[in-house]
Amino acid sequence: MTKFGELISANIPVLIDFYTEWNEAENSIEILRDVATVLGDKAKVIKIDIKKNKTLADALHIKENPTFMIYKNGEMKWRQTGFQDAKTLIGKVKEYF
Repeated sequence: MTKFGELISANIPVLIDFYTEWNEAENSIEILRDVATVLGDKAKVIKIDIKKNKTLADALHIKENPTFMIYKNGEMKWRQTGFQDAKTLIGKVKEYF
């Protein structure tokens, strides 16, 4: 979890998609690629597999997926469970520029 702490401490927004491989069809990588392309270097966009990072998922009380979170300067700014389209995610991240 040390790497996670370093990751979320960035002074730019960090959008994290917590997912599982079995739910990948609903949680499309293309959406996150679109989000990352639009936001460029103004934000980080990251996917974390909750099965491969069970300790972290448990610590963050992630019970459903996908679960999206936005962190900035080590503080959680937003959290939402369920499918989100690219436009919604881009708008949410931009609120924390």
